Amino acid sequence: MSTPQVVAGQAGREVPPFGGFSTAIVRLEIRRLLRNRRTVLFTVVFPVFFFLIFGLNSSYASNRIGQGNESAFIMISMALYGAVLATSGGGAIVSVERLAAWSRQLRITPLQPAAYIAVKMATSLVLGLAAILAVYLAGLLTHTPSMPAVLWVATGAALWVGSLLFAAFGLFAGYLLPSENVMQLIGFALMLFSFGGGLFVPLSQFSHPLRVLATYTPLYGLNQLVHYPLVQGPFDWTWVANLLAWLTLFTAGAIWRFRKDTARI
Repeated sequence: MSTPQVVAGQAGREVPPFGGFSTAIVRLEIRRLLRNRRTVLFTVVFPVFFFLIFGLNSSYASNRIGQGNESAFIMISMALYGAVLATSGGGAIVSVERLAAWSRQLRITPLQPAAYIAVKMATSLVLGLAAILAVYLAGLLTHTPSMPAVLWVATGAALWVGSLLFAAFGLFAGYLLPSENVMQLIGFALMLFSFGGGLFVPLSQFSHPLRVLATYTPLYGLNQLVHYPLVQGPFDWTWVANLLAWLTLFTAGAIWRFRKDTARI
């Protein structure tokens, strides 16, 4: 007969299924996140504003890119920026919880570190989905982006799933950095990642050493993957490797910092 698994430091308390992860906890976290109207408005309105400024140039409608036009390419880029901004911010909210000693209190519950990280990442994806839908809705209403209907769905799904990477990044940063300046530092890091990954400036305009360096930045693989359904052409598996490597690194870092943070009680 097997011995029931016990939470470290909590003698006699069995670990619940999936380490404590449940849809009920996710729903609770989503309600808490949506109460922060300033965060929701910033992460949803800001990328839409960028798209309306940069994506509606009349010449972009006639410039073909792959199976669509240049305006569609820019719409995907702005939706990606909105998604990573939203998911990073949603994950970084843990910095406020740390200040209130909430994460340390979780140490006396059966909720396991990996399950707690999974809950936060799932919650951040909700905000990321809102940012993507807002930009795509703006594209539909302006009638400027052009691509087959199936690509609207395919690129939107790729954006949403891929933004999981930056939910992990936000959590890692939220546990690593002080709460008073975490969002400023995340915003600066995302700006660097966006330029380095070719989101704002095409990598073809970089010098060769910078193009090589860009392939190792966190946003490079994701940026290439979400645009691929539109652009087509040769597929490069290093894009997937880049995405998975950074996802593993950020997730492991978030779990490590969570364990270290909650151990101090």
